[in-house]
Amino acid sequence: MLDKVLIANRGEIALRVLRACKELGIKTVAVHSTVDRNLKHVLLADESICIGGPSATQSYLNIPAIIAAAEVSNAIAIHPGYGFLSENADFAEQVEKSGFVFVGPKAETIRLMGDKVSAINAMKKAGVPCVPGSDGPVADDEAKNKAIAKRIGYPIIVKAAGGGGGRGMRVVRSEGELQQAIAMTKNEAGAAFGNDMVYMEKFLENPRHVEIQVLADGQGNAIHLAERDCSMQRRHQKVVEEAPAPGISAEMREKIGDRCRRACIEIGYRGAGTFEFLYENGEFYFIEMNTRIQVEHPVSEMITGVDLIKEQLRIAAGQPLAIEQSQVQVRGHAIECRINAEDPERFLPSPGKIEMFHPPGGLGVRWDSHIYAGYTVPANYDSMIGKLITYGESRDVAIARMRHALNELVIEGIKTNIPLQKRIMADENFGNGGTNIHYLEKKLGIQKD
Repeated sequence: MLDKVLIANRGEIALRVLRACKELGIKTVAVHSTVDRNLKHVLLADESICIGGPSATQSYLNIPAIIAAAEVSNAIAIHPGYGFLSENADFAEQVEKSGFVFVGPKAETIRLMGDKVSAINAMKKAGVPCVPGSDGPVADDEAKNKAIAKRIGYPIIVKAAGGGGGRGMRVVRSEGELQQAIAMTKNEAGAAFGNDMVYMEKFLENPRHVEIQVLADGQGNAIHLAERDCSMQRRHQKVVEEAPAPGISAEMREKIGDRCRRACIEIGYRGAGTFEFLYENGEFYFIEMNTRIQVEHPVSEMITGVDLIKEQLRIAAGQPLAIEQSQVQVRGHAIECRINAEDPERFLPSPGKIEMFHPPGGLGVRWDSHIYAGYTVPANYDSMIGKLITYGESRDVAIARMRHALNELVIEGIKTNIPLQKRIMADENFGNGGTNIHYLEKKLGIQKD
């Protein structure tokens, strides 16, 4: 097992990694910015090192500072968490070249799956179903582009090959809009991602967002841990996640899960990862792979009993997977509500000091968060301050427990999205299951019906 791990992140995921390390007897090094000295994991780590100023570019995105911290602390490995540098192939490469273990996939795998065009081609080769599209980057040939779009069938969506997080995409509903949409998306992609390559896909009107969690050891072994439904979204950002996905049969789960598992083996994948799909009319369509741990990983842990962070650490230590697919059992249902420091009506960030805090409790309730009474939420980072997870023997029980848990959760001094989460849990259509990715925005009046 790894002797000492540097946690190159902050907030709840840094604390989650620290807890897993403690259970495995691994020493921990917390790196932090100047405004994060009082983060819970920093206070609990065996060692802590300040790596820069409050902005992410000065600290959590500062590759030389992170590697220097690993050197001075004699860490063996670096865990990137999610966000920040977790899917940065150059970072993974520099970590390994500097003599440390990167807790995640190889740099070449991150590059392969980070480029949407190469990822789709790799998945097609592995037999994973993909959205009908241009089968490669779009060129400057207007006639050719129109022919490709006609073959796909309108509406289509133009996407940046290096995009993510809902950025770098544009829906096109007629031939007259096509060329301008391509040009605008290319310009945006070049400015935002340093890569102006774009491609076309069929635009699915009312899909759900369903994803498959995988673990692979890079030694020819891989498993899937069922699916999650992440369709409750606002501005392409997930708000509520659940596992398993409503309406997905065991046979369907095994079929798509096995394809993802085989794809991991084919591309030599190492670590935890997620295959994201659009799901419509009983069909799965691959959109991208996240080569890291996901924010919503707890719901998969709750229904399978597998600690994904501990498995990441074991795999990084060179151990083969100790779990076979036949040992993965899906039991009950789990729901996660993301708790953000933001105005629940206008969705503007609400940093500041937490004057009062009381976490919920009871059977089947899990609270993953770094906050405490007296903690000041900085304005420099993402607004998510916690994740509330409930588990039950059925979906109805999980929802009922979430309603009670949201009522018990007290965070005063700042605004949070708890009122929004209460609205979602009380929503009849959410209760019935299977709402699509546009449902929440329509409910909030962000989209026209």
